[in-house]
Amino acid sequence: MKKSVKFKALYWDIAADLLFPPNFDENKKYPVIISTHPIGSCKEQTSGNVYGQAFADAGFVVLVPDASFQGESGGEPRFLEDPSFRVEDYSYACDYLVTLPFVDENRIGALGMCGAGGYVISATMKERRIKAVATLTGANYGRVMREFGDPIANLEAIAAQRTAEARGAALRVDQGLYPTYEMAQEAGADIDLLEATEYYRTSRGEKPNGVNKTLFSHNASALTWDAYNLAEKLLTQPLLVIVGRKPGAFGAYRDGFEIIRRSASIKKELVVVDGWSHYDLYDKPEPVKTALDKLIPFYQENL
Repeated sequence: MKKSVKFKALYWDIAADLLFPPNFDENKKYPVIISTHPIGSCKEQTSGNVYGQAFADAGFVVLVPDASFQGESGGEPRFLEDPSFRVEDYSYACDYLVTLPFVDENRIGALGMCGAGGYVISATMKERRIKAVATLTGANYGRVMREFGDPIANLEAIAAQRTAEARGAALRVDQGLYPTYEMAQEAGADIDLLEATEYYRTSRGEKPNGVNKTLFSHNASALTWDAYNLAEKLLTQPLLVIVGRKPGAFGAYRDGFEIIRRSASIKKELVVVDGWSHYDLYDKPEPVKTALDKLIPFYQENL
């Protein structure tokens, strides 16, 4: 069973799917997992249709939101990819969940995928209502932004574009991927960019709201952000990190080892899925099963 819901952020609504386990009884209390989508993605892709549904089938209530400014969620300007807002979305999700009579407020967990893997780590450090956190091929978006091109030159370009927009110029909205998989191949794209294009630009994963667009003039916040800042002091909840063995430019393989090393969590585990890449873990049956065989017991034990 699935229900479309909305809950309040600052002065806009966040749209989400609420997934229910088999034989759901509204008079009982359930553990909940907040399943959050990658950058440029939406709730109808891997966070909802693959992992969210599997968690519901395993007995959890699952909240699968669209990020603020993206998908069916509100917020202006559109296509804003600002870590501070993405991190705060988890607290708004918790605010909503604790109002539901069938939610056990002491058993809320969270999962972040790709860029949301960094966001969920940052959010869990300050949001103590999240009792267990996992990342699936999680990447530190700030580091990714700093490694793609010269960061100072990019900050200068962002400043110039923001000045132009303040004076009335049209908003610059960038496409994060190649238009087609064939174009990515011809360009010799890195494995992460190539497979991202295959996932988002073909019937494999394409959805109307999974647009992979960003508002360029507001990218400075990401360039100056670090997902793992203070993890050695503040990240104490149980932690599970899952990455594919094949590394790519988004850095999830490297970041997985780093957050395990830096986290203050007493209970923590890194799982490296042999033979598979970042985007294989989104929807391919064998790596997804390997990930779920770790994720579901992790949440069952810690929630």
